[in-house]
Order: sequence, then C-alpha cells, then structure tokens
Amino acid sequence: MTVAVLAVQGAFIEHEQVLEKLGVSCFEIRQKRDLEKPFDGLILPGGESTVMRKLLTDLELLEPLQEKIRAGLPVFGTCAGLILLAKEVEGGLSCFGTMGIRAKRNAYGRQLGSFCTTAEFAGIGEIPMNFIRAPYIESVFGNAEILSKVDGLIVAAREGNQLVTAFHPEVTEDTRVHQYFLDMIRAANPENGIS
Repeated sequence: MTVAVLAVQGAFIEHEQVLEKLGVSCFEIRQKRDLEKPFDGLILPGGESTVMRKLLTDLELLEPLQEKIRAGLPVFGTCAGLILLAKEVEGGLSCFGTMGIRAKRNAYGRQLGSFCTTAEFAGIGEIPMNFIRAPYIESVFGNAEILSKVDGLIVAAREGNQLVTAFHPEVTEDTRVHQYFLDMIRAANPENGIS
C-alpha cells in the first residue's frame, strides 16, 4: 500500500510520520508529475485552505486529483483538508467539492481557540482530539454520515471513500484514525490484495 500526502502547504510531515509508524509507504505530492506515481490513498493535511486551493490550481493539481477522488480514490482530509473536500463552505469557496458536507471555516476562532479533548469516534471508540484553528461541519447531506461530535458539533464524517476530521489525529500518539483510513483503502481495493 502506498499513500500520497499533499505537500504544497500545511502540516503534512506529521501525517507522513504516522504512516511510517504504521509501516505504510508514502510520498509527497508537490507538483503535477508526482501524480504519475501509483498510490492507493491520499491525505489532505491541515494548513490554510485558501492558500492550498490557490496552489492546487496554480500547480494544475486540482482537476486531476478531483477526478481521482470522484472515481473512488480513498481520501482523508484533516482540518483544512476537510474544507477542501466540502461541497459547501461557509465563508469561502469549495475546492474539490466532492463530499456532502457544509464546512464552517475557523469555527473555533484563532490560535487561542485551539483545544484538546476526547470524544467517541464511530467504529473506533473514544480518542484524543486536538483542534487547532479548526473548522467544524455545520451539516451533512447526501450519502455523508456523521462519525463524531464534540459539544453537539460535527467534527468527523465519512462519505464512501472520503473521510474528514476537523481535528488533527496526526499530532497525538493515537494512530487509530489513520488505521481506520488504511482499512478504508483495503476495503476499496480487495482485488489488489493491498496490505
């Protein structure tokens, strides 16, 4: 199994470190030619969604990645990655627009609004959650389903092969959310015998 990590801006290194800890090979997508390498899943890290959207467009990465996601490529977006996948973005523009969620940008305020908590995550149990200038999901629609809420607000969701979290699982020692994503990749590729 090989997972690509979008590395044009944001906190991508932490995701790579978790994948390495789990024994999964990964590489960075920084330019269009990186898309020529085969990969089974994609991680969209936290960062600044507006900057990431501009870079994805300028580097001619937006449309080819959008096509892969629409075709069923498993994708995991954290924080800004959640915003990139949302079909609707309050206070901003949609980017890939492939997931039936409405995201609220910087919903928890600026850096001082960052916090840590623990909460239930469907199919995993109680996990630590770090929120850093995080969005939240105002609503889900279509085939999207809620996986976790904190204080009544939706902070994780899934639609088919798309997974999003408003929090940053890559900055904790708990690898279960990434393991959940790797299980999604395996389920999406049963004929390939991906391990």
